[in-house]
Amino acid sequence: MKILLLEDDVMIASGVKYALETEDYEVEHAANVSSAKELIRGNDFSLAIVDLQLPDGNGFEVNSILAEKSVPVIFLTVINDENQIVKAFDEGAEDYIVKPFRIRELLARVKRTMEHSSGQSSKLITIGNTRIDIEAGKVYADGKLVELTALEYRVLMIFATNRGVLLSRSQILDKIWDIDGNFVEDNTLTVYIKRIREKLGDSISIETIRGMGYRVD
Repeated sequence: MKILLLEDDVMIASGVKYALETEDYEVEHAANVSSAKELIRGNDFSLAIVDLQLPDGNGFEVNSILAEKSVPVIFLTVINDENQIVKAFDEGAEDYIVKPFRIRELLARVKRTMEHSSGQSSKLITIGNTRIDIEAGKVYADGKLVELTALEYRVLMIFATNRGVLLSRSQILDKIWDIDGNFVEDNTLTVYIKRIREKLGDSISIETIRGMGYRVD
């Protein structure tokens, strides 16, 4: 699978390119927007890793071009701003990683994005020591069956299908509703996440990112 790496920092680009190639990905590197556009015209990419701040523009410009070709994008940037993160996901980004980052985490997210975009799926999802049997609708924590309500299960599935992704509260709320078809209130979401944590215990880590949302790795 061929990956476009748009990164103007030579040291970061070199390290990321090497790590990806050791995982048998083919990598084309661009250091600016104009070079990235040329590579996009001449190649079919399976994925793009895109910086936001570039010498001749920004990553959103390239993202819009890739979106027309249905190429999934992972933003890799030093910008840790909630508005920019929300904008990235609103414009179709698959993931958003803030520098400094761990290379193994990046590789895991690349793999997850590749599997998601290629339509690969499993009837079993594992997060930490939590296992979800999608077909049966059952959840196991450390091998023991845990009873979740329908809404708790929906919230957990949102996390399960967005591992490593920072999800804002509004993004989660947009995806769930109560049994009467009414949207769940913000305070109610806090209660559901608290219950999930209590029921699953140490088998899962739902991280609260202050002022931004939640992330499950």
